[in-house]
Amino acid sequence: MTSPKVLTEGGKRKTTSAVQRYILMPVRGFRAIQPLSTPGAANFLVSMASLGLVGPQAFGKKEVPPLKMRVLDSIHEDGPKLVELIPDEAITLRAHEPSVKLVPVLYYRPAVAPRFTIESRFKAAAGRAAIQVKLKVTSKKDAVPIAGAMVVAFTDFKGRIGDQGITNSKGEAGLSLGGMSKNIQRLYIYPEKGFWSYLKKNITVASGMTVGLEPLNLSYTDSLRYLYGNSSDDSGAGVKVAVIDTGIDMTHPDLHVDGGMNTVLGEDPTDFGQSISSHGTHVAGIIAGRGRPPSGLLGLAPGVTLRSYRVFGKKAEEGSNYDIIKAIDQAVADGCDLINMSLGGGPSDDAMSAAIEEARSKGCAVIVAAGNQNRSPVSFPASDPSAIAVSAMGRIGTFPKDSTEAGDIARPYGKDRNNFIAAFSNIGLDLDLMGPGVGVLSTVCGGYAPMSGTSMACPAVTGLAAKIFSTAGYRNILSMPRDQTRSDAMVQAMFQVAKSLGFGPRYEGKGLPQ
Repeated sequence: MTSPKVLTEGGKRKTTSAVQRYILMPVRGFRAIQPLSTPGAANFLVSMASLGLVGPQAFGKKEVPPLKMRVLDSIHEDGPKLVELIPDEAITLRAHEPSVKLVPVLYYRPAVAPRFTIESRFKAAAGRAAIQVKLKVTSKKDAVPIAGAMVVAFTDFKGRIGDQGITNSKGEAGLSLGGMSKNIQRLYIYPEKGFWSYLKKNITVASGMTVGLEPLNLSYTDSLRYLYGNSSDDSGAGVKVAVIDTGIDMTHPDLHVDGGMNTVLGEDPTDFGQSISSHGTHVAGIIAGRGRPPSGLLGLAPGVTLRSYRVFGKKAEEGSNYDIIKAIDQAVADGCDLINMSLGGGPSDDAMSAAIEEARSKGCAVIVAAGNQNRSPVSFPASDPSAIAVSAMGRIGTFPKDSTEAGDIARPYGKDRNNFIAAFSNIGLDLDLMGPGVGVLSTVCGGYAPMSGTSMACPAVTGLAAKIFSTAGYRNILSMPRDQTRSDAMVQAMFQVAKSLGFGPRYEGKGLPQ
């Protein structure tokens, strides 16, 4: 949030730089607790625990120049606070209270594999711009029209040039390609739910053409079920898992949410259900789905205690680092054993690192998606040393040949040549583990859908970990005191059960937990 700030100086109005939001916190650690922090930091943060406008009196020093800082939210009296102030005045705070720091508010996105969309519209010759190709999308099973599907046609895939549209109630989308038929390099169709997506390369599309999509069969063996099979209903019992995401659909028959919190500033804290996206619902189903085919889907650890922490606003595509660290703190306070964060992509920041480190110190393991920037280095916060970073693999034969998942097949292949590292997955020596993340079937609002991304690989690892910790051989870890030794034992156990599939550490870390 930025807004102009006007101060008076010598009786004259002076416009300064815009007000910005920061996280105010100790220089070291998440809370001002010795020996990491100092009594000065604790005293200062406690003095600012009440929300509202803070003036120079907070410093207790008359020589401090006027400093206006508004406290918008506080996680702990002696912990992080969301504040507003003018960036130019930050030096005043630093000069008089060197035991605290300001961390910029940053934003992160769900780590789902991006859809291909056009960047430039195809430019038709004069007089032909209004001509459209009418493409119809139906179910391959019964020819019923599919509404709400995104159709993307590339005349130049490398340049991202073409046209796109959303199918109407008749399943039709109009594409302006300069004629009644057109040779295109790639055609993508992305349905909302209930069907597999579609990819066709080097195809001629003509007006009136119909494309049939493959309906989902919930008994289908996707990559998750191929690698892990089916779990018993009590798998994961005794383990509490936090999903920090876009919220979970509270009405889905396959999911039972024990509780949670909405940490988005200005929203109802008790509204931790699904927001704008089914992303969190899909993640939750991979971990804790309780359905059974052919009418439902089973997750890896249906017996877990599942909790939802929503950090994305009702209409937001990004979540702030402040809302996320508040969710991490609350999940730890609620006794969660595993925290799943299928998000990332922002720059590294001290606040997030401090929150993850604090969670580890309280006996909780934090599992994070590595990101989907096409073999880029592992994104933050997965790259944080205290987090468990997860890359995504796929398996040929666990999705239809004409689905968009086929476009994710890329080298290197594993010892089994049907296994591959997803083309979208980030890689690097920051990786710890790998999970199935291509064409994974799971729950969405009102039904089921396949999704791809390290967002899906991450909960696969989380679910498998919960399943392991509920077994006799590892259950003793949960009874350990909630400290760093406990979380270290959890992480070590996850590494112990990991098996290399032949990709090498830069692509798979220690391997696939099994």
